[in-house]
Amino acid sequence: MPELIIPSGLVCGIDEAGRGPLAGPVVAAAVILDRARPIAGLDDSKKLGEKRREALALLICERAVAWAVAEATVEEIDRLNILQATLLAMQRAVAGLGIRPTGALVDGNRCPELAVPVAAVIKGDGKIASIAAASILAKTVRDAAMRMLHARYPQYGFASHMGYPTAAHIRALEAHGVSPVHRRSFGPVARQLVLK
Repeated sequence: MPELIIPSGLVCGIDEAGRGPLAGPVVAAAVILDRARPIAGLDDSKKLGEKRREALALLICERAVAWAVAEATVEEIDRLNILQATLLAMQRAVAGLGIRPTGALVDGNRCPELAVPVAAVIKGDGKIASIAAASILAKTVRDAAMRMLHARYPQYGFASHMGYPTAAHIRALEAHGVSPVHRRSFGPVARQLVLK
């Protein structure tokens, strides 16, 4: 996968997982890949099966120059809105790298405010290796978090839908009401709050 180059140095790829779900945090990752230790098979995390994602996540953590994962909580999502919470999680991920990148590339069309040059790349997780790596880390970490929430709130089925608004999730919301990990600012959840 070709890497878009920001002149001189350590380019950080950034992506998120979990903007669309009705429950759980939004998770962002930042990755600076090592050109001397390429990783074959990096792609948009949504195009990879779970086992492949898990295997690639281990390789990314092992071979990257630096990587970090951060989140914005359900409370922050409800207070700020999902876009602002996502940008906050991205800022936290970049801050967690431990080294300062020379620039950053973000999947999508909106950039967090960073202390380095940053550019948005539409569908970047399918075009740029470092963004693909960030997408894989963000998704594997968020999925693991949702499985932990499933253990606490099994009635909602988080392990199967990861908090996305599936028919089964909506039915569970209607049957059991809103949990502490649901996003109250999201329509289907807000509607349940009004009905109760």
